[in-house]
Parts: sequence; C-alpha cells; structure tokens
Amino acid sequence: FPPLQEKSLSVHCGQDLGPIVLIRLHKWRLFLEDAWFCKDVRVTAPNGTLYRFPCYQWLEGVTTLEVREGSGMKLVDDKLQILKEHRHRELAARQEAYRWKNFAQGWPRCLSVDSISELDSNIQFSRIRATNFTGFLIFQGASHFLSGFLVRPTSWNSLDEMRTIFSRTQGRDIGGCLACCPLPFPLH
Repeated sequence: FPPLQEKSLSVHCGQDLGPIVLIRLHKWRLFLEDAWFCKDVRVTAPNGTLYRFPCYQWLEGVTTLEVREGSGMKLVDDKLQILKEHRHRELAARQEAYRWKNFAQGWPRCLSVDSISELDSNIQFSRIRATNFTGFLIFQGASHFLSGFLVRPTSWNSLDEMRTIFSRTQGRDIGGCLACCPLPFPLH
C-alpha cells in the first residue's frame, strides 16, 4: 500500500461462507520500512450483509493478525470454539505485552521495560502525543504561575508577601525557588 492512501480490495468467493466471525490478515515484508496501519476491514457477503472488523493497529514486517467481527460480545456470549480460542490467545498476548513491575515501594506499578523502543508499536506512547502532553503541562504550569501575578491588585512590599502568591504554595517556603530563579521585576 502506498503511504497515506486508503486501499480497497475485492475478493470474490464462489460459495456462501455463512456468518463471518473472524478474519486473518497476513502481511509480508516488501521493503525495509513497510509498516501499514489497518483501520478496519469491511466484508460484504453475496446476500448484502455487511461485516465490519475494527482493527486500528499497525502491521509491521511479517505478521498475521486475527480480527473479530465488530459486534461487541461478552465472554459468555461466545458460543463458537474458534472465538473462545481467539479470546484466550488475545488475552495471553496482552498479558505478555503488558508485563508489570514495581517501580518503588508505595509507587504505582509500571510496565516492565527499560525503554519505549522495547514496546510494540501499537503500545508505544507516540512522540506526537508525548510532545502534545508536555506542551499542555508547560502551558498549565505557566498559566498557574501567571495567575498568581494577575490576581494580585497591588505590588508586593516584601519577599514574605511573595511567598503567598500561589494558593498551592501558601504555608510552604518557596524562598529557595525564588533564590535560584530571579524575579523578572523589582520588589518595592
């Protein structure tokens, strides 16, 4: 598939397959970097029934992916053995992908990896999302910092008054922070 393009394929079958509950996508490596993102697969049966198979995953290198038909079902609703086996394999794969470890006593658990690059591309926290998240945090921090200056109607008379600027810092000593970060304006 060419990059950034959607591809529609037609596959004809000479006989009725009955209800389609599971499909397998096989991908072979064609070039060095030939990963493609599969949003979904839609199958129209000869009788006009439309089956949707939501995927939303990257397929990289040589891989086979099984995708269930998109009708949401609970475990107890799976009557076919092939669907029960698929659910079991999918759960085992997720347990392998999401191995947890304790970072430190009293801290939340985290993924048991040394680097993001060890994770499957479908699990990785994308750099774009990470950049957006970091930008949001910086914006929020700056907004909080500036709000302390904007809500004050008068100038400060002393450093002690400066210590009460922020609601989150009231009662705490921020002098150390102010000592290392010079103020952009004089106190008077």
